[in-house]
Amino acid sequence: MLIVLALVFGAIAGTAVHFALPQRSLRGVAVGPLLGAVVGTATWTALTWAGLGPDAGWIWLASILLPIVLTAAALILMSRTRASRDAQTRRELGVA
Repeated sequence: MLIVLALVFGAIAGTAVHFALPQRSLRGVAVGPLLGAVVGTATWTALTWAGLGPDAGWIWLASILLPIVLTAAALILMSRTRASRDAQTRRELGVA
């Protein structure tokens, strides 16, 4: 049941990262929260399978920090890729 907390913490972290990073308009508003929730849940699941229980501090720390770090990296990469592809399309169309 505590996996739901990891899911919620991941979604909150993903939302915070989405609004903290620039170029918000280049990615969907749901991408950050969904990615954070998936990473948080996957981290919790992997660590419980590895034998950590909910009383271990590492499982909580990892389930909160990994979604922040991985979601930030993914969103930065997605934004840069989208910006470069948009610029390439504009050049090909002769718009700008």
